[in-house]
Amino acid sequence: MHTSRLRPIQPFHDVHRFIVAICLTFSVLGLTGCSWIISSTTNDFAENLSSSILNQTDPDMVKEGLPAYLILLDAMLQGDPDNESMLRAAASLNNSYAGMFLQDPDRQKTLTLKAFDYAGKAVCIHDKKACGIQTMPFEEFSSTINNLKVDDVPVYYVLGTAWAGWIQAHSDDWNAIAQLAQVERIMQKVVELNEEYENGAAHMYLGVIATLLPPAMGGRPEVGREHFERAIALSQGKNLMAKVVYARHYCRLVFDRELHDKLVNEVLNANPEVPGFTLINTIAQQQAKQLAASADEYF
Repeated sequence: MHTSRLRPIQPFHDVHRFIVAICLTFSVLGLTGCSWIISSTTNDFAENLSSSILNQTDPDMVKEGLPAYLILLDAMLQGDPDNESMLRAAASLNNSYAGMFLQDPDRQKTLTLKAFDYAGKAVCIHDKKACGIQTMPFEEFSSTINNLKVDDVPVYYVLGTAWAGWIQAHSDDWNAIAQLAQVERIMQKVVELNEEYENGAAHMYLGVIATLLPPAMGGRPEVGREHFERAIALSQGKNLMAKVVYARHYCRLVFDRELHDKLVNEVLNANPEVPGFTLINTIAQQQAKQLAASADEYF
C-alpha cells in the first residue's frame, strides 16, 4: 500500500459515476408520485411501473424510456405548478437523466438546473419560510436545516440530490463546488432524522464528500469509511453500489488494495437481481469490472 502517493485532485469529476448511478435509483422511486395521472381504480400502475424499472437488467431500455416521463411531468406541472409530489418527481428524473445519459455538458447544465429549480420550488411549497433556500446565506441556510423534522426528509433529500447533480454538471466552476457544504449539511440532517431513508443513501453521499480529498488537504477518509459501511449495513448488503463507491473513493484514496479487491470481487460475484435493486446492481457490476481492470495500474 503506497501511502506516500497523492491522488489527483478532481473534486467532482471523480465522483461523477457515483452521483449518476445513485441518482438514477432514487429518481425512479419518484415515479410512484405519478399516480395522479391515472384513475383511482388503477392507481397502483405507477407504483408497479417504478418497481419494474428498478428491477430492469437493461439500463439502455431505461435510457430510452425516461425522456417520455420528463415531458409528461413538464406537461402535468403546467397545469398544477404547486404540486409538491410532482415537483419532487420531476426534479429527480431530470437530475438522473442528465447525469446518467447525457454527454453534452451544456445539456447536462440545462437539465440539472431545471431539476434544481424544481426541487427548490418543492421545498418552498412544503415550507414557505424556506423559499429561496438555494441562495440563502450559509448561516440562514444552516439554521433552516437545523429546524427540520422527520416529515421534511423526503423533500429535502431531493433538494440535496438535485443540488449535488447541479454541482457535478458545473464541476468546472469553483463557486459551484463551494456549495458542496450545503449538500453535506442536508445529508447530515437526513441521517440525523432518518438514516434508513432510501436504504441509507445519505450515508453514501456523506462518504463520498468525506473522501474527495486526501487527509493532507482536508479529506476525512475514516469518516467516509464509516459512512460507506453504514450504507452497506442499512441496505443489508443488497445495494451493490455502496460497495463500489466504497472501493473507488475510500480504498483508492488510501491505497488499500486488499480491501479494494475484496469489495470489487464481492460485487462481481453477487447476484444482481434483488427486488428494488436490480437496475442499480447491474450498473454497479459494470463499474466494478472497470475498477478490477484498472486496479493494477492504479495501485
